[in-house]
Amino acid sequence: MLGQEKIRKISDRILSLSTSDQTEVICFSGQSELTRFANSYIHQNVAETNVSVHVRVVLGKRIGVAATNDVSPDSLRRVVETALEMAEFQPENPDFISLPEPEPIASVDAYEEATASCSPEERARAVGIICRQAVEKGLVASGAFSTDVGEVVVANSLGVFAYHLSTTADLSTVIMSDDSAGYADRVAIDVREIEAEAAGREAIDKALRSRSPTSLEPGQYTVILEEYAVSEMIDYLSYIGFGARAVQEGRSFMAGTFGKSLVGSNVSIWDDGLDGRGLPMPFDFEGVPKQRVDFFAKGVATGVVYDSYTAGLEGKCSTGHGLPAPNTFGPFPMNMFMAPGEATKEEMLASTERGLWITRFHYVNVLHPLRAVLTGMTRDGTFLIENGELARPVKNLRFTQSVLEALSRVEMIGREVKLEKAWVGGNLVPALKISAFEFTGATEF
Repeated sequence: MLGQEKIRKISDRILSLSTSDQTEVICFSGQSELTRFANSYIHQNVAETNVSVHVRVVLGKRIGVAATNDVSPDSLRRVVETALEMAEFQPENPDFISLPEPEPIASVDAYEEATASCSPEERARAVGIICRQAVEKGLVASGAFSTDVGEVVVANSLGVFAYHLSTTADLSTVIMSDDSAGYADRVAIDVREIEAEAAGREAIDKALRSRSPTSLEPGQYTVILEEYAVSEMIDYLSYIGFGARAVQEGRSFMAGTFGKSLVGSNVSIWDDGLDGRGLPMPFDFEGVPKQRVDFFAKGVATGVVYDSYTAGLEGKCSTGHGLPAPNTFGPFPMNMFMAPGEATKEEMLASTERGLWITRFHYVNVLHPLRAVLTGMTRDGTFLIENGELARPVKNLRFTQSVLEALSRVEMIGREVKLEKAWVGGNLVPALKISAFEFTGATEF
């Protein structure tokens, strides 16, 4: 960790060295520590400390980007020279307007010293709890427990200077028998909120319940999706449709639908980088303060996220969702939330005459982005529901389903929400009961 003042000196040094019309500096500094376990014992403990500096320069309408993880004076000079040279050879981008001007940035608390100082011994104790629980039940535990502390600075020659310090603790485990598996994870800013014993019990219960699974014919079933599966679904919605670039290029399901109902009126999904219940970050990688963006408000398509470039194309303001340059993907949500309902999982189960209980998905791929059709597999605990009870475990199934159609059939929404690690940032989501979900294939396991 470099600390705010040292990072400021690095950014100031780069800005003073650059001869471009505009210059941007992003500096990442942090430490990541990981304890990995398999076969019910720890087999790896690693730690990485790194600093990276990204420089974007603007010469008229030409842009160059270069990066380094060497912050010595000579290296900083070279990275600026490289970015300038890159810009010289780039074609002009007529749609580029400017780097962002400085704006007030709210303060959010995303750092916990207990996480930053968490030792390998502390992580080993948590992992040991899970491994012992598994061995006592004749099962095998694997997984990982990581703690991360990081700081990011975004500065530019127009006066932007934004600093953020954060920590994250992330525990995940898969508990297996010869023919079954169970999964659980926990994510928090404060490592002391990671309940290893509860996570172990959850995964073990799934592994025991799912032993000796039987085959089930593909078809359309009512489903209860745990938070793990729900988070995966909205990750893919953000990937294919919640960014302005996808809308502008006509490849998003949101294009031409604003103001229309796309999902059920009981479904609201939004992004808010200032909400401390998630993994908050108050600005994006252009130093623009984050705004709350509602994607679906009571089922109605409401908005998408913007960075400075996509906002400029429409004469709008950035919502604070830019990724580091060079960025061909466009803006991206990093702090998504789904509104909870009033139901418990027990009530969802009791109300289901016949259906499937799904723990999570894996190997998910996009089939049709304009219809938000995904295909993937169930994993680590799939159960047939009959007469309001988990009747028996079933072998994993392949689904092929439009997420928009699924979210139009939500019958019940969990009143509790769970924080899940997203592709970037985190998602806070409830469990869902959906009246019809399409399964198109079965597996042999």
